[in-house]
Amino acid sequence: MGVLCLKLKIINYKLRLVVHRKEDKMNIIKEYTEKVFEDIKHIDEENNEYWLARELGKILEYGEYRKFLPSIKKAMISCEKSGQNVDNHFAQMDVMVNIGSNAKRKLKDYKLTRYACYLIVQNSDSSKPVVALGQTYFAIQTRKQELSELEYNNLTEDEKRLYRRNQARKGNYNLNKTAVNSGVKDLARFHNAGYKGLYNGETADDIFKRKKLRYREDILDNMGSEELADNIFRIAQTDAKLKRDKVDNEYTANSIHYEVGKEVRNSIKRLGGTMPEDLPTPNNSLKELGIK
Repeated sequence: MGVLCLKLKIINYKLRLVVHRKEDKMNIIKEYTEKVFEDIKHIDEENNEYWLARELGKILEYGEYRKFLPSIKKAMISCEKSGQNVDNHFAQMDVMVNIGSNAKRKLKDYKLTRYACYLIVQNSDSSKPVVALGQTYFAIQTRKQELSELEYNNLTEDEKRLYRRNQARKGNYNLNKTAVNSGVKDLARFHNAGYKGLYNGETADDIFKRKKLRYREDILDNMGSEELADNIFRIAQTDAKLKRDKVDNEYTANSIHYEVGKEVRNSIKRLGGTMPEDLPTPNNSLKELGIK
């Protein structure tokens, strides 16, 4: 009986080893699937993530960039058909690449959003395992960035703040590009014009002082979800109006930002809402909560 128990223990031990080895192998595969696209991800000065088309093409096993371009073009068509602004997701840019003998050449590339990458892998050769992997990865990650109204309502206040803060960050990134294209040279003054319209004359510095923030704290990181929503609306409407009116000078751009901010404020008042400067400042900034 003792020998039988010993044999059973040995068999059980060997089975556990097999299971652990299989789990280790699965963990290695899982790490690879998560890392292969994350490793080529970049973060710009506005803390927005992006990928470069040439790097993505190599990961997707396209030997030559010209053979990858048809997938990019198809993705851009899909983007346009979905009602999205193609330039916001496929920003053309120049990159310097090494061509040997310490020489470099300037080549065309695309700065891609996560959504752009999702569309590209959907239009790539799905017979390649890495493309199929990319289709799953970007579909899941893109979906994580989208919330239904029900899902949003089920979030905690801090989670809502994070969601709105990311929207504001991306909105400001697009607004900055539009403002520069509209002739704006002093972005700080341009943004203050919008704040002054929305906050009854307060500049970003005035808001900073009223909230009693510490040195270098970001005012947007210290807003509740409702106040962030007010600013997101201001940002989006200013961006749209600058483009719609084809503004080409700084004075007009600043005036539009102020008027849009003021109109958002008037809308809040007409609806019986709370003025943004009267909304409470959260006890903790998003950075203090460890949320970036």
